[in-house]
Amino acid sequence: MQTTMDRIVDAHHHIWRQRDLPWLEGPMLPRIFGPYEPIRRDYAIEEYLRDIEGSGVAQSVYVQANWAPARAVDEVAWVQAEAERAGFPHAIVGYADLRDPDVGAVLEAQARCPLLRGIRMQLHWHENPQYRFADGPAVMNDASLRRNVGLLARHDLLFELQVFTAQMADGAAFAEAFPDVPMVLAHCGMPEDLTPEGRAAWRAGMERLAAVPSVFVKLSGLGTFIHRLDAAHVERTVRETVALFGPARCVFGSNFPIEKLWTDYASLTGAYRRALAHLSEADRAAIFAGTARRLYRL
Repeated sequence: MQTTMDRIVDAHHHIWRQRDLPWLEGPMLPRIFGPYEPIRRDYAIEEYLRDIEGSGVAQSVYVQANWAPARAVDEVAWVQAEAERAGFPHAIVGYADLRDPDVGAVLEAQARCPLLRGIRMQLHWHENPQYRFADGPAVMNDASLRRNVGLLARHDLLFELQVFTAQMADGAAFAEAFPDVPMVLAHCGMPEDLTPEGRAAWRAGMERLAAVPSVFVKLSGLGTFIHRLDAAHVERTVRETVALFGPARCVFGSNFPIEKLWTDYASLTGAYRRALAHLSEADRAAIFAGTARRLYRL
């Protein structure tokens, strides 16, 4: 019999049709998560449901999968249709270029889909060219982007913040400037440098972000740079993150099918359950379900 803490909201996963994703077509491009030949295909909601079978996942949140920017509205509409057809996912985080002077019209169109809950515009930039996504390290300070972030509050939308350690101070200032827009830090702040010096810098950046009350964090994506499920790495990073942010601002996310490159869903959730086993049942229930349900209005 499942208890409350056994029911999971997966706050970060994808589904896709290969033909919609430029990065899955043509030659395999360098990606932050390494070679990805096994997922250069459709990943339908039916496969995701098979992957989560027996895991306790009751609800899920789809996060944008980098369709061509001009098709940002199409992506949200397609996922909405899939949710109506299959019953999953239960919330959608779409994409919008917040530097675009016409982004208000994009948000208006996306907001016609009732499951829309947020926007992810990936701002992460790194000295390593293979890890770069944004145009530069300080995109969040762009005046046009900042002018448009306030539009998210009009639609009751959150912003998914994806930055590296070196960008965290700017990220915290960015979040402070928009207290009415909840921001969800992706993948535990993407700790890519696991040396003692790298970990210390990551922790200092996380402390700065945790000091902003409107910043939440996803416990997810921890295989991104090591390309494997490492239970010790999960435990250390997750425990440090929860200690900084508290269970009421932490949510679990699978990052499937990316993490499927090196693990299966049962092993992944098992590692996170063990990492959080020292917490009370109420705290574990918040991280695995309660916080996500409040944040994404499930």
